[in-house]
Amino acid sequence: MTGWRLSLARISLALAVAAISPLTARAAESASVTGKVTDAGGAALPDAVVSVAELKLGTTSGADGSFSFAGLPAGRYTLSVRRSGYAPSVITFTVPPASPLEIKLATTPFQIAPLDVTGTRGPIDPDRSAQPTASLSGDDVQKERSVSLAHAIDALPGMRTISTGEQVGKPVIRGLAGPRVLVLEDGYRLEDYSWSDEDGPSVDARLTDRVEVVRGPASVLYGSDAMGGVVNAVPADLPDARDRASFTRGGIELYGASNNAEFGSALRLEHASGSFGSRIFAVGRHGSDIHTPDGEIPNTGFGALNGEVALGLRGDKGNGTLRFAHYGGEFKLLEADRPAEDTGNPGEEGGPERKAGDNRLQFGSNLLLGGIRLETKAQWQNHSLIEVADSADVPRTESDQFNLLLNTYTLDVIAHHGNQPLHGAVGVSGLYQNNDSRGPIPLVPDARTSSGALFAFEEWDRGRWALSGGARVDTRHLENDANADLALPEGSREDTQGSADLGLVYRLNGGWSLAANAARGWRAPSLFELYSNGPQLSEARFDVGNPNLDPENDLEFDGGVRLHKDRLRVELTGFSSKIENYIFVAPTGGTQVVGADTLDVYAYQQADSRLRGGELWAQIEAAKALTLRARSDYVWGENEQTNQPLPLMPPLRVAGEAELHKSELGWAEQGHVGIEVEHIAEQTRLGPFDVPTDAYTLVHLDAGMSKRLGSHTYDFNLRVRNVGNTAYRSFLSRYKKFADDPGRNIVFSVATGL
Repeated sequence: MTGWRLSLARISLALAVAAISPLTARAAESASVTGKVTDAGGAALPDAVVSVAELKLGTTSGADGSFSFAGLPAGRYTLSVRRSGYAPSVITFTVPPASPLEIKLATTPFQIAPLDVTGTRGPIDPDRSAQPTASLSGDDVQKERSVSLAHAIDALPGMRTISTGEQVGKPVIRGLAGPRVLVLEDGYRLEDYSWSDEDGPSVDARLTDRVEVVRGPASVLYGSDAMGGVVNAVPADLPDARDRASFTRGGIELYGASNNAEFGSALRLEHASGSFGSRIFAVGRHGSDIHTPDGEIPNTGFGALNGEVALGLRGDKGNGTLRFAHYGGEFKLLEADRPAEDTGNPGEEGGPERKAGDNRLQFGSNLLLGGIRLETKAQWQNHSLIEVADSADVPRTESDQFNLLLNTYTLDVIAHHGNQPLHGAVGVSGLYQNNDSRGPIPLVPDARTSSGALFAFEEWDRGRWALSGGARVDTRHLENDANADLALPEGSREDTQGSADLGLVYRLNGGWSLAANAARGWRAPSLFELYSNGPQLSEARFDVGNPNLDPENDLEFDGGVRLHKDRLRVELTGFSSKIENYIFVAPTGGTQVVGADTLDVYAYQQADSRLRGGELWAQIEAAKALTLRARSDYVWGENEQTNQPLPLMPPLRVAGEAELHKSELGWAEQGHVGIEVEHIAEQTRLGPFDVPTDAYTLVHLDAGMSKRLGSHTYDFNLRVRNVGNTAYRSFLSRYKKFADDPGRNIVFSVATGL
């Protein structure tokens, strides 16, 4: 280990030891915080979710609207309050408080995120963030039943999905995907084999309380792979019983979908006693083949079992959480050049199948030291990916095409400091990763990666101005073993890069504000881009890496106008991005024979590129019971070396929605019904190897209600996607060459306690 890595390891270890010191010691200046949640008229609001963001403390308001947090250390905190049917409220308060906190929630149907923690590594009102952000939270997360995280957030501004059927999706932010989009789980960096279109993030959106998205480079806070943006799946806080008697609560959900005969269930059990809180959450899913207006797409079913076990301690000087999460399943993939009946297993459809398994052990803590909050995030992630190909000559148990195992260890230690107007964070990050290629087709060599970083991010908020800025230095070391099958000698490479960010928000009169941000991001070439030399049968191609690739560097400028009023919210954002050494894969014109398959050879290349585009998002309360929403986004990308469009740039999208809602229906506590019309334009700017798709328009319906039966409240939801059973092909679908996208899909769910 080189000197800098040893020094960084020592610093990280020392800070981590300090962070996990006893959490339950009594702080001399701690105090209890109490408050009450009411509506605009002063009536108590029960069941509101109340959270102290910095300490990850959560509770719900009682029947009289009251809430309390026991023994908070002296300092400044952010309180978030949200309840279905009301606008969320975010306030700052100090401990000890001068008086009980009073929170009034205004009735609104608006989809508003109460706070964001991803764009700054600390809680911030999204209205004060210079970087464009978006989120899906609360009831909106629960409505999405997709096993794919990318599909669940596809409707957010600037977000798209590279899809492989309904079961696998990769998030696309402003035309960038794969290793250019970093996926986090509660701020923990997730590592996987993002080189393949058939593999999406190993996160089940049903396990999250909200999903936050940062559009644009976030390398200052998260390093390599955050060049295009960040998707952060944030689970709910653990329950806290320090201010009440011990309790146990649970919830269950059942759902079914018509298109692919999909069904699933979610089970959650939580317990809290004093300073101890725990949660067990499991989600099981099974889906059969997808149906289009032209018929069934064979070999497109899946099965998945995902879940978490979390334990936590809350004390007067800090908190600690230990969490184990699992994501895994079997996902069948249609092979483009194989007939459905070509299988060596009677009764089974032909084509490959991916077996994915991901296990994560996470430890997080917050320790309060005077005016500093020391945050530690440590994670071990074990990610397995196996491809099985049906064959007439090889038993299924011996038909592995490749078998890859990735073990990753990460550690972040961050010191949050300061009060208004100046506050920020300084931190160190470390990563060690081992790739093990174990199957008959190696694809890539065995390799080890280590990296370390130092960063700082500061915010200054005063009056009409909110300024932010930061800088970071990353260094990354990659060593690969020799591999005769890949004709690859032993080797290594070093990449050292700097990142920077500078943003401002200026608040005008009348709810208007202006936002601008400039950021430099970067990305190191992945192991597959550098050294791959093997087939991808499900994509009918043979990939060849390029060990001489340079890191990608991105300089992006964002500018936006926002209007936030009681009955109207509008955001318009534009961006321009210059990417040096943009890496892409393209056919060479040659072929490679693998067994009975003849595959086109693709090689990794790079060239300077430019992307431009923007997003529009609006909501208006047209009447007391009627809300109108609209959104649109577009990306323009070009290879500056060839003056040709970049591949897989999503076409123009425009959508409008009308929702009727009522908080008191007589026969139900609340309910809503909505209709959305979504239009996707033809993509006229095609890359050299893009397959064109026609324009199409889809209609979606959504309805739901909450009904109290006995001592429990039940939530019923009905969604109908593609009401007209329209035949269409998405430009970002991997199946677009040979199959339509899914036809009409009716999804029904019932849940209680979730």
